[in-house]
Amino acid sequence: MPPTKILTDFTEDDIRRTLLRALKLAGAVVLVATPVLWVWLGWQTWLMFLIGTAISATGIFEWLQLLSAMMSRMEEGRAPKPMGRVLVMFFLRLALAGVLLYASLNSLHGSIYALLAGLAISLLALLFEAARLMARN
Repeated sequence: MPPTKILTDFTEDDIRRTLLRALKLAGAVVLVATPVLWVWLGWQTWLMFLIGTAISATGIFEWLQLLSAMMSRMEEGRAPKPMGRVLVMFFLRLALAGVLLYASLNSLHGSIYALLAGLAISLLALLFEAARLMARN
């Protein structure tokens, strides 16, 4: 079996496009799943699914911000972005995600599996995009 080709020409723009495609795919899944979940399982379960998806999608967005800040520091001739703001926003998002998880589990009486499915949507979208990228190369 020949050795696997390593992606050596993978740029910041490639990563950015892959992450943005994963966000769009997660959004499409939400649009398809919304009527099914709302009608079949009720609005509380749908809302828990939506909260989980929002938390995971903002995670991808924060990784985009961290990537951009780190790459600006590594490239010569490019003005570095301030890391303080990016890190503060990252930790604020984590705190907000914890508050949203706690509040949704305590106040909504929907399915916890819908919340977990929402949290997994972005991960599955990223895995799909990574597999697509590897198949292309």
